[in-house]
Amino acid sequence: MPLKNQVILITGAGGGLGSVAALTMAKNGAHIILLDKNIAKLEAVYDAILTVNAPEPIIYPFDLAGANENEYQELANRVQEEYGSLQGLLHSAVEFSSFTPIVQFSTKDWGHTLNVNLNAPFLLTRVLLPVLQKSQHASIVFTSDASARKAHAYSGAYGVSKIALEGLAKILAEELESSNRIRVNTLIPGAVDSPLRKRAYPAEDKSRLPAMEELAPVYLYLFGTQSIGVTGQAIDARTFHL
Repeated sequence: MPLKNQVILITGAGGGLGSVAALTMAKNGAHIILLDKNIAKLEAVYDAILTVNAPEPIIYPFDLAGANENEYQELANRVQEEYGSLQGLLHSAVEFSSFTPIVQFSTKDWGHTLNVNLNAPFLLTRVLLPVLQKSQHASIVFTSDASARKAHAYSGAYGVSKIALEGLAKILAEELESSNRIRVNTLIPGAVDSPLRKRAYPAEDKSRLPAMEELAPVYLYLFGTQSIGVTGQAIDARTFHL
């Protein structure tokens, strides 16, 4: 149980990659805080974790885009009250609707996408940093996209948010590096057979893609002891090997 007694909060825990990460790390002993706005999906992940006799997780329904700063702070306070410290934070929640030209983006859709993909990770990280700093070693992982750095046409607010998210991760990593307690990295999952991939490329033959479960070793590395001292890196799952 390499993650025994580790407390890890996962956003988008009801989604594809988030649920895989939650189940993977729970199987390896972690206490998972499942955070998502979709209660039915959270309950499904909760049941799946109990089925494998892993530590009982906590369900925390939370709307990343709609919550205000006080609600974010209340979340951090409850985590500290319940556990005292936090060893991991995985930003897996994502907002993507379709490929759209910039000229056709509505202000509302643009703002909503940036709220979920960029502003929420900033706010959640900021309020949870004091709880993470109570751990001897802690890991923050942001989830990006292989296409982010290429800035493809029509990727719109999603593309902009992922470019900015990688910048946020690198800045935060440099700011926290001297303390040698919190490592900050970005995970690039690559093309996998996920719900997001299905929305983005509905006509693609998904049988040619790796299953989401193949990301399990990467999650265990990023939140396990093997990655202690590794910070400010973009870990590409397609080329990852220990």
